[in-house]
Amino acid sequence: MSDLWKMPVTLTGRHVRVEPMTEAHVPGLAAIGCDDRIWALMLYGLIRSEADMRVWVRDILERQAEGTDLPFVVVHLASGRIAGATRYLEMRPEHKALEIGGTWYGLDFQRTAVNTECKYLLLKYAFETLGCVRVQFKADSRNVRSLRAIERLGATREGVLRNHYIMPDGAHRDSVYYSVLDQEWPTVRQKLESLLER
Repeated sequence: MSDLWKMPVTLTGRHVRVEPMTEAHVPGLAAIGCDDRIWALMLYGLIRSEADMRVWVRDILERQAEGTDLPFVVVHLASGRIAGATRYLEMRPEHKALEIGGTWYGLDFQRTAVNTECKYLLLKYAFETLGCVRVQFKADSRNVRSLRAIERLGATREGVLRNHYIMPDGAHRDSVYYSVLDQEWPTVRQKLESLLER
């Protein structure tokens, strides 16, 4: 993997700072993230305490050490509070492709400019610095809010992987896949910049 793809980076916009995740972020993540509504349709199970959050963060940081993921914490600039977390995953530098996912936000930060700007910063870095030709997203087919958020970015729906995962509660999850390609990025970028100007 190219050193650039492994390198933690901080990306700053007008509303958020996207910074490399560390174990020091655990208390701040737990302060906004111990709510079953956040985790009900996620692959990790429910996170209900700071100890649970520490286990989750350590798992994500192990993935970073293996070279498959690059995790971030999202900081809301106006309040100085941690708003949530996201990451690059399924990183395939040999194919100039990656996924943006594992994203969650505290309830106070949902349906705000936080997600739009976070995705804008991550997409811009992926296409304009890492040289990606494909960035993908996926979400549980039952997670209507996430599906709408991905579609609002301007990503193209590609299809559904049926029974893609078995969830912690034993349910079978279908995953809906979306992507943005390098030739589509200028249009998507313009759309996101327009949304952020509002």
